[in-house]
Amino acid sequence: MKAIRTFTVRPVLAESLTPLDRLASNWRWSWSRSTHALFASMDPALWDEIGANPARMLGAVGQPRLDELARDEAFVARVREEDDRLSAYLTGERWYQGLRGPKPAHIAYFSPEFGVDGSLPQYSGGLGILAGDHLKSASDLGVPLTGVGLFYRAGYFRQSIGDDGWQRESYPLLDPYGLGLTLLRDRDGSPVEIALALPGDRTLHARIWVADIGRVPLLLLDSETPSNSDDMRKVTDRLYGGGGEHRLLQELLLGVGGVRAVRAWSEITRRPAPDVYHTNEGHAGFQGLERMSELITHDGLTFDEALAQVRASTVFTTHTPVPAGIDRFSRDLIADVLAGGLFQGLDAGRAIALGLETWDGGDQGVFNMAVLGLHLGQHANGVSVLHGEVSRGMFGHLWPGVDTDEVPITSITNGVHAPTWVHPALKALSERVWGDAHTDTHDWTDREAVTDAELWGVRQQMKGELVAEARRRVAASVSNGSGVTPSWVGDLLSPDVLTIGFARRVPTYKRLTLMLRDPERLTRLLTDPERPVQIVIGGKSHPADDSGKILIQQLVRFSRDPKVRGRIVFLPDYDITLAKDLYPGCDVWLNNPLRPLEACGTSGMKAALNGALNLSILDGWWDEWFDGENGWAIPTADTAANDEERDDVEAAALYDLIEHQLVPKFYDREGGIPLAWLGMVRHTMTDLGTKATSDRMVRDYVQRLYVPAAAHDAALRADGFAEAKALAAFIGRVKDAWGRISIASVDSSGIPQQAQAGDTLEVRADVRLDGLSPEDVAVELVYGRTDEDDALDADHSVHRLAPAGPAHDGIVTFTGALPLSVTGTFGYAVRVVPRHEQLVSPVELGLVTYAS
Repeated sequence: MKAIRTFTVRPVLAESLTPLDRLASNWRWSWSRSTHALFASMDPALWDEIGANPARMLGAVGQPRLDELARDEAFVARVREEDDRLSAYLTGERWYQGLRGPKPAHIAYFSPEFGVDGSLPQYSGGLGILAGDHLKSASDLGVPLTGVGLFYRAGYFRQSIGDDGWQRESYPLLDPYGLGLTLLRDRDGSPVEIALALPGDRTLHARIWVADIGRVPLLLLDSETPSNSDDMRKVTDRLYGGGGEHRLLQELLLGVGGVRAVRAWSEITRRPAPDVYHTNEGHAGFQGLERMSELITHDGLTFDEALAQVRASTVFTTHTPVPAGIDRFSRDLIADVLAGGLFQGLDAGRAIALGLETWDGGDQGVFNMAVLGLHLGQHANGVSVLHGEVSRGMFGHLWPGVDTDEVPITSITNGVHAPTWVHPALKALSERVWGDAHTDTHDWTDREAVTDAELWGVRQQMKGELVAEARRRVAASVSNGSGVTPSWVGDLLSPDVLTIGFARRVPTYKRLTLMLRDPERLTRLLTDPERPVQIVIGGKSHPADDSGKILIQQLVRFSRDPKVRGRIVFLPDYDITLAKDLYPGCDVWLNNPLRPLEACGTSGMKAALNGALNLSILDGWWDEWFDGENGWAIPTADTAANDEERDDVEAAALYDLIEHQLVPKFYDREGGIPLAWLGMVRHTMTDLGTKATSDRMVRDYVQRLYVPAAAHDAALRADGFAEAKALAAFIGRVKDAWGRISIASVDSSGIPQQAQAGDTLEVRADVRLDGLSPEDVAVELVYGRTDEDDALDADHSVHRLAPAGPAHDGIVTFTGALPLSVTGTFGYAVRVVPRHEQLVSPVELGLVTYAS
């Protein structure tokens, strides 16, 4: 008989053990080795059985065992010590508190998924893991950030693989109380509930669960509340589980409900309202419309003034390099929502226009969430240098007339939370040698600090744990509950064999089965009698993506062939828990997407921090940080005639690298240790340890995006939004006049026929400013080296020309002198752009006039 509901019954804690409640409810335990070990020590076997979650542990361990522990003086002392550590962590000053100058008082960070721990399955892949790491590093650095997401009652799916190799999904229901979440309550003790007015006189209600991620609160909105009708209760049933209106309702709840949840949280905790709003992908784009509605109805701003204020304080991060990865809704569906009274005071037609694909080739019947995010976010970025370039090309049509390299989308390369992802054995070695200092300061190349034998020993230990876990998972999978495990499982994988890992979501562009392109050659590599290779694979396909499921099926069927069964294995249900064994246990991390479709690819970073070398297509973060000593780059077949040829060429290159470079270097030993291989490992851990961390990433966000956004927000908000009103008026005036702006003539002098460094280029430009003043524009000399087509390099420079006097016959003359320091082929152009101190980029309005 199946229960219709499950929940956790918590025991009564003795006074000496009451701090366990606080320790269990703060998710810092997920990256604190000592707190994690404390709960595990209560009953190690039970700890593994219940999924290594402290809140579940307290519900499962039983009153007699707790009473016994309360009498254990050593355990009670450990509890007290951990509680003191948590208090010091939560109250002490950290990096952010020492940051000089004006800075945000509160940052709201919106994401549709958060990957904090395997026991809280509110994530599907890299986007969620990145969001979880962002919160953890914000906590470690003391950044005043609040996370905003949804609580999915069934989370993401659990994966199993059938006898036919086909992926199957199941959705166990989650008990938020049993996970260590707390319900946000008003000061009178009643649960806080927000409500969204929907078309058809419907209302979507949601309660708010709070997860303490160290110093950072994570607010998760939950539609499972008695106030809702049955259909509304299902809005947050599962992550990415529906389409159409169901997905739209989730995103309305995340964006609009998220803003209202933050408002309630700030009021109850007396925390200042956020002055920066960061949307992690476009799913939360409606937060901007909600805030515009507030400014219009509560502060009396116009649509344009509210838009200027919201843009100033919004950071938008895009993670997708492909249009198919963007959520798009019917224009009519959005029109129905806007007509339903959800956004008070908002001009529906103008609000819809913020998300429409109005460019040539776009679909004006579609509302695009990334377009909405970019129109509402004055500060925008991709998640690697290459992805920034891809994004500028992908979204460049939003800034017509602007060169692609100047599209106002920057990049901040992702990072990973080292305390979460570095294996405990490697952490222990690090702490023994360097103490508790941050991992990004360690010099692993110092063989006197850490000997080759020590480092190799830890690497082998981590690999041995992966092998054991792989055998355990495969045994559970193939026994089908019978308890009988086939004998071959005991020979599955070996700690002594070169181990390659590959695990990620399974859309087709990530090419899970590229390794199967030449099955006979792969078989020879796997089964070489003296220098074999083994591959450990994991990954989930979206439940609606049959093409991805077919790839998994092909891989599983190959791995079950008795000829290779001991050397290649697919491990089902890839999640954070499995990843923590997989990344450290691999010698090499493989990534072979279609370039440039990998936005960042942080799994390779996690592996690298554990001493694995990367074998990857030059895509995402690898494109900017590969240096020839931290792994191998798979050549990209950009000139291939078609996809088939491209896959053939790149697969052949992959096999060649494994056979002729990886295998010899790994198996070349002195005293049983591959010294040259370890040299690459040491370099990787030292070099990427300074770059690939989410601490570095969050510091970048603070200094490059959050601080400027807060400054813009404060400037526009001051004196009753005086600057917001002035900026909106400026934008309106400039847009109205721009079609009449022209450069009548450009003259240059001072340069002989053969110029040389040190000469001075003098430029005079006559500009017709019909309806604008010289203060409204910047007339710029854009200069630098040129290519064979006379195009300026992307790293060109800009020199501003100055007005030489008043207008004559409607024309203003601008002049400037430029000493030449660039040698080689040189060129310049003259252009006019709007000028206002509250514009982040001179081309962000998409208004540029060039001299002919």
